[in-house]
Amino acid sequence: MKIKLHITILLMMVVHHVFALSNDSEQNIEIEADKAEMDDANKTTVYRGNVIVTQGSIKMTGHTMTVHFDKNNDMKLVILNGSPATYRQLPDNSEVYDRAEASKMEYYALKNYIILINDALVTQEGLTFSGQRIEYDTVLSKVKAEGQSNKTKKSKNKEEGRVKIIIKKRKK
Repeated sequence: MKIKLHITILLMMVVHHVFALSNDSEQNIEIEADKAEMDDANKTTVYRGNVIVTQGSIKMTGHTMTVHFDKNNDMKLVILNGSPATYRQLPDNSEVYDRAEASKMEYYALKNYIILINDALVTQEGLTFSGQRIEYDTVLSKVKAEGQSNKTKKSKNKEEGRVKIIIKKRKK
């Protein structure tokens, strides 16, 4: 039993190391915008106009960003709107940025999780995912994409509203 426990702990450490991104979360967050409004009572801050957020290799852009804080004043949710709103991060041991864009992004800071809504696109090394809704785990680099349902689709084009994945051919 002890051997299984040690192997499990070792595997968990290796998996965490392989999937973990650099120390971005330990870096300061810098936010630039044309305007900012802070509401302490509701624990929100709204940034408007050419919003640019950087934290280590992470960069997010959009035209409006609303930040929600928890009772400990830790950032819990960031809602970023843009045309498109963008996100990029450089994974460890990679020279290629993971990139994401959509009309609306919901970034759950405590979970390192992004939900991209409307015209969503995620590009990871060699892969491109597009759809109307994409859920993206930035720590585990996992992507879940959904197309637009037939009930809400206005176009008669069968290809529109579907999830699309492009796998780039590797150069030899």
